[in-house]
This record gives sequence, structure tokens and C-alpha cells, in this order.
Amino acid sequence: MPQTVLLTGASGYIAKHIALQLLNAGYHVRGTVRSLSRAAEVTEAVRPHLTDDGELDERLSFVALDLSSDDGWDAAMTDINVLMHTASPFPMVQPKNADDIVRPAVDGALRALKAAHAAGVARVIMTSSTVAINGSPLPPDDTSYDETNWTDPSEPNITPYAKSKTLAEQAAWDYVRDHAPDMKLTVVNPGFVVGTPLDKNFGTSIAVIERILRAKDPMVPNFGFTAVDVQDVAEMHIAVIDKPETIGQRIMTVDQFMWYVDMAKAIKAAHPNRKIVTRVAPNFVVKVLGLFDPAIKSIIPNLGKIEKVDNSRAVATLGRGMRQAPKGLVAAASYLIENELV
Repeated sequence: MPQTVLLTGASGYIAKHIALQLLNAGYHVRGTVRSLSRAAEVTEAVRPHLTDDGELDERLSFVALDLSSDDGWDAAMTDINVLMHTASPFPMVQPKNADDIVRPAVDGALRALKAAHAAGVARVIMTSSTVAINGSPLPPDDTSYDETNWTDPSEPNITPYAKSKTLAEQAAWDYVRDHAPDMKLTVVNPGFVVGTPLDKNFGTSIAVIERILRAKDPMVPNFGFTAVDVQDVAEMHIAVIDKPETIGQRIMTVDQFMWYVDMAKAIKAAHPNRKIVTRVAPNFVVKVLGLFDPAIKSIIPNLGKIEKVDNSRAVATLGRGMRQAPKGLVAAASYLIENELV
């Protein structure tokens, strides 16, 4: 009998890739969506990429759940073997009130874990983020970020998103320690996710690439991301299910740090006829622009900051090197262009 995975936030960019890889690996998937009107979207996104689309209606099903409501969670956990919790708010523009995304992230994680524990679902994989790791300065003797590092949610310049991911992950670990010691939790901490979407409904990561393609900014900021290919992120979620050595671990799933200007140059090299901005703005100009553009304002604390990361645990877990993030970046840009989305 195939194992069944409850995949929360199934309509998300990363979650669709996870659903695809789970199905191709022989799992059954029960996806959660806020509205069942999104179910067909997920099904049609994964169908063309399946190695076998036979009996898909039996292998892929959906339930309507909300992170902010208890309704339906207990029933959704029936006959589930693995909880894969990916659902969490990820805004392009940071809200003025951090609680607008902190509370759904924390409460949603705890709601999912409590329902799983009540149903006897012991294996849990949760999607967090590198922002829960690298949002605070490195200790003096450290040269790179790894899974032992934690973002301090009281940092004065922390973004609401980083705060939400940090507090949600901390809440999950605390819940397992204090209330569900038999629960087998692994947390995947991806960086800035790039790579081809499975359909035209995608989230904030791809919106950054869309911004570059639209030449929205007169100059690009002296800013960068620790990036990773979406296929590696999805594969990590599946790889850890049956790896007991990953229980109780965080796994920082990243490839390399990429400056924003290098991202723009890579896209321009692949699409020389596009108007792509590659001039780097002085930091003071970015700060002025941030007065008028909330998306720019959110990156100001990280101007000029390079994040050195140690991805050795991710490489060891997958048993191979990571896919090259620059290739995933260009592939995502090409998808947007070819589908006339920019």
C-alpha cells in the first residue's frame, strides 16, 4: 500500500514541484488548498510531467484547509503517513504590521503539527527558510552560516517575513520537544528559490525575476540572495522521508550566493534582446528609492552583505552536488518570456 503524504499549501510554487516528485516516487498525495477551486490548477500543473498519469484522481486528492482555522484538520489527517508542511505566507511587499504574516505562519505550523500528533502521524517534514538561519550576524569565530545558526527574531531590522519563518520554525521544534517527543521532525531551509515553474501561477521568488525582466528599476541594488533550484528543494523534501539520520535536523538547502547584478547579467546574456538593467545603484540611492517602494525598502538592511553558507549537510543528504542556481534562474526567466508573462 503506497504511503500517503498530506502536503499543505499544495498550490504553491515549491509545493507543486514537491507534489510532482512525490507522485513520481510512488507516493499518494493529499494536498491542502484554501479553496477547492485551486485543485484543478495543481492537477493540471503536475500532469504533463508525470512518468505515469494513470489513476491520478486516486493518487492525488485535495482538501480545503485554512492556516487560521481548526476546521477540517482532523479529518484531513485520516490515513496519512507523512505530514509535509509547506504552507506559509511569503509576500513580495512586507506588511506594516508583522503580525499579519507572523501569526498565520506560527499558528498554521502549530495547527498542522497538533493535528498530525492527534492522528498518530509521526513523520513530519516542514519547510522553513534560510532567513531563519542567516538573519543575524555570525558569531565572531564562524566563517559561514550553517544549521547551528539562528536568526534572532528581536533583531531591529528583521523583516516580517524573516521573523515569521524564524518564529514558526522555533515553535515547531518547541512543540515537538515539549508535547510530542515521539514526532520525527525534519526541517528543510531553502534559500531564494529559482527554476522553471510548473504553471503560470507562481509566487514571490519568480516575481523577483519578473521584476528584472520588466526593467522595473533604473539601477539594481548592491544586494544578493543565497539561491537554490526548486527541483533540489523538492527532492530534499522527498529524500529525507526515509532517512532516519535526518530526524531532528535542519537542512539548509542552498547552492550559492548570487548578487542581484549577476542575476541580471545572466538573464541578459541568455536574452540579449531584452532590456535588462545591470547598472549597480549606490546604496544611498537605494535608500531613497526605498522611501517610495516598499519592496526596495525591505532589502536595505542587507545592502552589500554577502552570505557565506555551508551546504555540506544538504549535499550529504542528497548524495550529490546541488543543481547550479544560475541555470535555474535563467530557466525561470526563459519560461516567463516564452509564455509571454513579461
